[in-house]
Amino acid sequence: MSEPQTARRPSGRDARRAQRSGPLPDHLRPVRPGMQSGRFQPLTQHGIEQIHQTALRLLAEVGLADATESGIEIMTAAGCEMSVTGRLLFPRALVEDMVAKAGRKFTLHGQDPRHDLEPWEKRAYFGTAGAAVNMVDASGSYRESTIRDLYDIGRVVDQMEHIHFFQRAVVPRDIPDPFEMDFNTCYAAVSSTTKHVGSSWVHPDHLEASLQMLYAIAGGEDKWRERPFVSQSNCFVVPPMKFAADACRCLEMAVLGGMPVLLLSAGQAGATAPAALAGALAQEVAEVLAGIVYVNAIKPGAPAIFGTWCFVSDLRTGAMSGGSPEQALLSAAAGQMGNFYDLTIGTASGMTDSKVADAQSAGEKALNHALVGNSGANLIYESAGMHASLLGFSLESLVIDNDIIGATQRTIKGIEVNEERLSFETIKDVCLNGPGHYLGSSQTLELMQTEYLYPAIGDRRSPNEWAEQGSTDALERAAQRVRDILTEHHPAHIPEKIDEAIRQRYPVKLERSAMLKR
Repeated sequence: MSEPQTARRPSGRDARRAQRSGPLPDHLRPVRPGMQSGRFQPLTQHGIEQIHQTALRLLAEVGLADATESGIEIMTAAGCEMSVTGRLLFPRALVEDMVAKAGRKFTLHGQDPRHDLEPWEKRAYFGTAGAAVNMVDASGSYRESTIRDLYDIGRVVDQMEHIHFFQRAVVPRDIPDPFEMDFNTCYAAVSSTTKHVGSSWVHPDHLEASLQMLYAIAGGEDKWRERPFVSQSNCFVVPPMKFAADACRCLEMAVLGGMPVLLLSAGQAGATAPAALAGALAQEVAEVLAGIVYVNAIKPGAPAIFGTWCFVSDLRTGAMSGGSPEQALLSAAAGQMGNFYDLTIGTASGMTDSKVADAQSAGEKALNHALVGNSGANLIYESAGMHASLLGFSLESLVIDNDIIGATQRTIKGIEVNEERLSFETIKDVCLNGPGHYLGSSQTLELMQTEYLYPAIGDRRSPNEWAEQGSTDALERAAQRVRDILTEHHPAHIPEKIDEAIRQRYPVKLERSAMLKR
């Protein structure tokens, strides 16, 4: 009869290994949301000033066409003037005054305060965005996107460490009615994640209904206004230098309704903006400065994001080129311009031209993220999942891009230099007393999690180990991760009673059965 086995007391190495395998507190993680960037600066200080002065001149001498009656009333009361050709002109002094009184250091809240964003002082956050009309599966097949796809994207974003907010990424093509599309887009987004959400509306009546829903979820209008967890993506201009009427009406309602607004100008260099990169940037800065005047004429200090989304054309065809190096330069320069005005700056990165998750996709996204992420931009949109220059979205790419964004954040963090990290005593001990390497040193074990970032999808195994474990590529591993999340993660942060009241009042298209764990 064998002797009873006594439990082995964990060794010091076992204890350290267990500690390393557990989650780190936020302050010890190798990267975290909102680290300060700004090391890459494509514009000189003189170049920044030239773009600023050109933007002021464009606003004062060219102005914007097609202002709405309410917009004309609001902005002329603040000091704008109507030209003889019917364009709204913005005097330099007025623009400078409105920039001075613009909202700063406003938080973008999540439904869960753990996900609150503080987008100022060059703190960088990455998120989704877009209006893709197709989903791309792991085989490369395209199909029209649905409201269920939007909800599933949000569920995956909710589990991604390096994707910090969720802005609407696809258009639900299965909902043709504009009101129902706008309402259900917002509903699906806020139901899928507790991170900050961005959405858009094509008519103020659609926004009004969504605000009533958001007030209910927040626990009342007063609580919503204390912690607005949804921002409006608003294309209030049609480049070059024209207002978009319905978007302007939505902007006015959002400001009065306590909703942060992304003032989005999306001119495309070579098409709706000059082919010269400096000229494209100057035009977009002028357009967004007009939005700053507009917002602060409605409500001084209202939260507004300086959204210079400078897109690029392939001049051989005129088609958009979201993965180009010129795109990276323009978005990074947009970050500098937002810093110049000391405003929360949102721009775009990661809009690969590739149709599938392949080497082109990874290369274009990595280049753009490394430059834009290090530019000082606060909110980096379109950063995960996008393909075909915003026409397609891939769940598998979403989790692959999470790795790329994490690596980008590690470059943002940089290298910490102090007496301990300079490692003199460690080097001395290993060379004079130790084994001649650092693999087992206490410093190596201490820093392996706090100094080094490891990919979730990227593979660092040896070729033999990789082959023994199935020889999977990144896309296959990403597809499995997506399947795991969609099987296991079913957000339930909106109380059922509130959800039922919303469903009774509004035409919610996302079936409850699709939202429950099966």
